[in-house]
Amino acid sequence: MRIEFTKCHGSGNDFPLIDARALTLSEADWATLARLLADRAGPVGGDGLLALVPGDDAHAFGMRMWNSDGSEAETCLNGLRCTARLGFDLLGLDAAQVKLKTSSASVSRDPEIAPGVATIRTLVGPNSTRAADVGLVGAPEQVRDAPIDGLPNPRAFTAVAMPNPHLVTFVDQVDEAELVELGEWCESRPPLLPARANVSFVEVRGPTRLFVRTFERGVGLTDSCGSAMAASVLSAALTGRVPFGTPIEVFNRGGMVRGQAEPDTRVMLSGNATFEAERAVEVDFAAGTLSAVETLHDRGAERAAWVAMVAGLAG
Repeated sequence: MRIEFTKCHGSGNDFPLIDARALTLSEADWATLARLLADRAGPVGGDGLLALVPGDDAHAFGMRMWNSDGSEAETCLNGLRCTARLGFDLLGLDAAQVKLKTSSASVSRDPEIAPGVATIRTLVGPNSTRAADVGLVGAPEQVRDAPIDGLPNPRAFTAVAMPNPHLVTFVDQVDEAELVELGEWCESRPPLLPARANVSFVEVRGPTRLFVRTFERGVGLTDSCGSAMAASVLSAALTGRVPFGTPIEVFNRGGMVRGQAEPDTRVMLSGNATFEAERAVEVDFAAGTLSAVETLHDRGAERAAWVAMVAGLAG
C-alpha cells in the first residue's frame, strides 16, 4: 500500500504526518504503521505518527497520534501544530477547533516565531489537576509540589493531565540518568501508574523562562514534547514559580516555544510547525516492511530557517 506523508517537526519533535481523511485502516494497521514509520532505525523515523482525520459538526478536522511503540496518545501538542498547519493549508483556514482523542483544542496561525518559520498557536484545556485523571492509583486528590508515595524518587512532583498524564518536578540542574531511570520505571506500568506517564525535569532559568527535559511515555528520552512543555508551564504557575497570564519562553533541546498558563488551567503554546519534505513509501502490512522512501517535494528553505533560529538561540 502506497502511503504519502509530510515529514514535519514541532520544536524538533519530528513526525511523519498523513492526510488520513479518506484513508481506512484497522486499529491494528495504524499501530503497525506507527511502529514502521516512526522506527528510528528505519527509513523514515520519528517520535510518533500523526494523522489528519475528519472532524465533526464542532470541529473542522481532527488529529490522531500514535507513539513509536504503536500505542495511541491522547494528545501531542508539537504534533498538533503540524497537523493544524496541514489542515489549514488543505482547507483554506487560519483558525479552527480540532478534535483530539479525548478532548478538543483551539488552533490558529500566529506571527512567525522567527523569519521563515511557520508558527501555530494552540490553546488546550481546561486541564485536570486530579491525580486520578493523571492515572495515579491510591494518591491524594491532587499532587502539587509534593513527594508521591510509592514513586522510587523522593523529589516533589506536580501531577497534571493535559489530558495525557504528566509528572513534573523542578530541579536546579537536569540529571538525565535520574530522569531516564524514573521514566523507565513508569514505562513498566507499575501498580501506582498502570497507564504510565510522561516525566519532566524542569529548570527555572528566570522569572519567565523554563528549560524542560522529558522522558515521554511510549517514546523514551526525547528532545521535545509539546504536552510536557505545556504541563511544565502549568505546573510552574500552579506552584508560584511563574505568573499566570504571562508569556513564558520554554526551551528544550529541540528549540523554543512561547507558553502561557491561565488560572482556569488552560495553556497556550505558540511555536513552529516546520514541513521538511513530502515523501511516499510502500507499506507491506503483512510482512511489516517498508520500501525505500521517495521524496516528492523537498522543503529545504523551511529546514534552513529552523536551523538559523536554533543557532540564534544557542548564540
